[in-house]
Amino acid sequence: MPRVDLLVETPISQSARAKQLSAMFDVPPQASASIEWHGDLPLEAKEWSVGLLVGPSGAGKSTVLRQVFGGSPQIAWGQRSVIDDFRDDLRMDDIAAACQAVGFNTIPAWLRPYDVLSMGEKFRVELARRLLESDDMIVMDEFTSVVDRQVAKIGAHAVQKAVRKRGQKFVAASCHYDIIDWLQPDWTLEPATMTFQWRSVQRRPAIEVELRRVAYSTWQLFAPFHYLTRDLHPGSTCWALFVEGEPAAFAAVNHRPHPKVKGIHGISRGVTLPDWQGLGLMMLLISELGALYRAVGFELRSYPAHPGWVRSHDRSPLWRMDKRPGVYSSRTDGPNAELGKRFGGRPNAVFTYVGPAADDVEAQRAFA
Repeated sequence: MPRVDLLVETPISQSARAKQLSAMFDVPPQASASIEWHGDLPLEAKEWSVGLLVGPSGAGKSTVLRQVFGGSPQIAWGQRSVIDDFRDDLRMDDIAAACQAVGFNTIPAWLRPYDVLSMGEKFRVELARRLLESDDMIVMDEFTSVVDRQVAKIGAHAVQKAVRKRGQKFVAASCHYDIIDWLQPDWTLEPATMTFQWRSVQRRPAIEVELRRVAYSTWQLFAPFHYLTRDLHPGSTCWALFVEGEPAAFAAVNHRPHPKVKGIHGISRGVTLPDWQGLGLMMLLISELGALYRAVGFELRSYPAHPGWVRSHDRSPLWRMDKRPGVYSSRTDGPNAELGKRFGGRPNAVFTYVGPAADDVEAQRAFA
């Protein structure tokens, strides 16, 4: 059984200031200080994907992480856009898929330099780079230490899903116990007591959501995070998904005239705020809308262009693909050529909601 046997020994300063400090706090004089960690780490006993070293600051998480797993390599930033910071041999569609996988879905932010991103965006794009640029083992020290707890939990949930899907291993060190139920590690190690524990993967904690019809002005909160124009048709019916009382996702719906079919409505804008990306809220929002519109006799359609968003629709039994996605550019060369050849036509796919209708009373209340 693998063991951890570590000894860190450092000399103690003998400066005048250090001696004064020892006298102030009655610290016994010593030539050196040492810290030791000893314990079993039976990682070969089971298959695993995600591991977590957790405990208070100063407990030895970084030391054990570095000695056992090689530590967390530094990542360089400095290009004019964060997508240009990714390794040169990576394809744009792979970069886009990795960013989406960790909940970094705000397309305009992809074109900004790292220094101007929010702390949550920096956290997520770093996760995306480590997913693509690491070998089988991804190691992160100070995981979630610089982001607020909401972003930490959602980001932890997103990265564990991506790691398991890609067949990689992820080991993180964190002083926050609140991410455990979201990261769902296969094992935890608390270096302070060298306590190792296997865990079973469980469902993430439930979140309380509520769909509401909202005023047109609500779009101003979400507009900066949409990759298209900020203009929104004045006749749009606006909806928002609230999580624990806070607006998290937005969708606008417009009537779509059709020469043969009446009652078609379409999603014209869909945005999830950055801090809530990675939970699948937009798919939940538009599917709830599909059920409401069907209950009052309308047909709801969605027109995704992003490859990941198209795949999300295609995987859902609630949506039927009516038109496959097309090219991203009419050019046959340049960065979008490969995507264009694969999708061949207009960028947007067309999906129709085919799931069950909402309760009549619920629908009437929503449209009232």
